[in-house]
Amino acid sequence: MEWIDAATAAERLGVKPATLYAYVSRGVLRRRHGEDGRRSFFDAAEVEQLARRGQPRNPPPELVIESAITALGTDRPYYRGIDALDLAKSSPFEAVAAWLWGVDEEDAPPPWQGDQEGIRAAAEAQGSLPEGLLPLDRLQVITTVLGATDSLRYQLDPASVAATGRRLIAGLVDALPAQPTVDAPATRLDRAAQETPAVESAAASAGILPGVSWRAGGVSSGELIAARLWGRLTPRAPDPALVSALQTALVLLADHELAASTLAARVAASAKADPYAVVLTALGVLGGPLHGGASYGAERLLAEVAEPSHASRVITERVRRGERIPGFGHSIYKNGDSRATVLFEILIHAAPGHFKLDVAQAVRKELRRRRLPDPNIDFALATLTSLSGMVPGAGEAIFAVARTAGWLAHAMEEYAKGTLLRPRASYIGPPPR
Repeated sequence: MEWIDAATAAERLGVKPATLYAYVSRGVLRRRHGEDGRRSFFDAAEVEQLARRGQPRNPPPELVIESAITALGTDRPYYRGIDALDLAKSSPFEAVAAWLWGVDEEDAPPPWQGDQEGIRAAAEAQGSLPEGLLPLDRLQVITTVLGATDSLRYQLDPASVAATGRRLIAGLVDALPAQPTVDAPATRLDRAAQETPAVESAAASAGILPGVSWRAGGVSSGELIAARLWGRLTPRAPDPALVSALQTALVLLADHELAASTLAARVAASAKADPYAVVLTALGVLGGPLHGGASYGAERLLAEVAEPSHASRVITERVRRGERIPGFGHSIYKNGDSRATVLFEILIHAAPGHFKLDVAQAVRKELRRRRLPDPNIDFALATLTSLSGMVPGAGEAIFAVARTAGWLAHAMEEYAKGTLLRPRASYIGPPPR
């Protein structure tokens, strides 16, 4: 069997590369990934057969958007050509956000600080909100207020959008209510972590990004977004190993090509909506149970399993009721989500023997016994929030803060294009009269 690359296949068919991948998504063509996981190859005979037959007739309308931000491999994303799993192990979230935005922050990164007046206004706006409100709901209020108080929000050139992104992400975190810290008995892990500040080490190791020579410089671990977010989501004193795991999760979740919320963000940006409006649009989509809200469903699943031995009963009851098991399976990664694998590896090392980790492992074992799909990033994220004693819905908040970087990267592409995204419907209603 002869395999040809995407450019050759597109040329033989006389179509754009975007159309070629549309054929793949509709099952018209098969493809395989190269050894590097980035390049796509096609069966030459199948391409030739399609070329002789002509393009598929009356194809269903499909929105295909060209983007240089994220490519999806067989089990992981690649951010501007670099394996996101490698970035998650070696670079802080701030550096990865800059890489997604395509900006060079040279030797000293700009400060990630929100506008203090806007943060105060956003904090005050939450004063009348109901107690127990999920963090994602608060983030929508915060985004609205931060946008209303930012006079620079209409500057849509790349440098300005990147600066807005730093202010916005920092504001999203700092305007969330701080959790009252409670003392917890020191563990072996805590004592070891005092000698090895994992987050600061991760920041100092950044620099594998071509064109982004970000270094920790004078930035302390406490100033990083991951460390600041920790205190907004859990009353537990910072555990450096778990804060480092949170840092990893932020990088793994920073972008995922045209997920539902990202598509919504791009549509808003194509209409020249400002970055705050773009993020607010995406936040409205993110909380759906088939998207970012899946982590909340996984949190509730873990809460149901009071003991590892209860995993079989809980899963059985859900299957009997015909309910889906949140946090397992993925529409893109049919053979497993390696983002989840990486995050679980870090959690196992960070909290060996932790009771909540045993519960999560029991659920995974039960799903394997039933030959159900492998866990995805949402279940790994829920495990992180459970281990860290975070508030309900913390996974959605982590997802939202992380994905804001990706949403704004996609917004930048739409701002540069200057054309409105306007898909057409395939009308199936009664004939017009």
